[in-house]
Amino acid sequence: MAKLSNNERSPYTDVIVLNAADIVAIGNGGQKVIASIPAGGGVELCAVINTIDIVGSSSLVMDVGTTLADPDEFIDALDVDGMTVGLATFNTGDAMYQGATTTTILAGSRPAKLVSTKTDIVVEFNDAAIADITAGQVIIGLSIIDLNQYVS
Repeated sequence: MAKLSNNERSPYTDVIVLNAADIVAIGNGGQKVIASIPAGGGVELCAVINTIDIVGSSSLVMDVGTTLADPDEFIDALDVDGMTVGLATFNTGDAMYQGATTTTILAGSRPAKLVSTKTDIVVEFNDAAIADITAGQVIIGLSIIDLNQYVS
């Protein structure tokens, strides 16, 4: 999981690449820690792109968030196998938007999910046939705000 520096001119601080073997290893209903929000930090952006078609599943759903019982604060119930390759999905989670639209950022402000203690971000996959996946790749991009890194 790459940690990017500012001079790479990316809006993302963390980029996570998961291939078919990673998804199968996480398993149905399984979770994997992919990043952490530092104390005093928050998440500004979460995006997911399918870069290689998922093969072997017709019902793969993905969530990204912090609540282990239902980690859907940043990405909620994304139909991964139904995604168009190369077309990203942004900020569809419960903490990222207001009301029934994903076009309005939560309360019109950023970042979301401000935390007072270090908090893990997890990805969760759900599909009863997850073991049948033989190909595919998704990339998750996160923009995590951490002003405490500048405290001397």
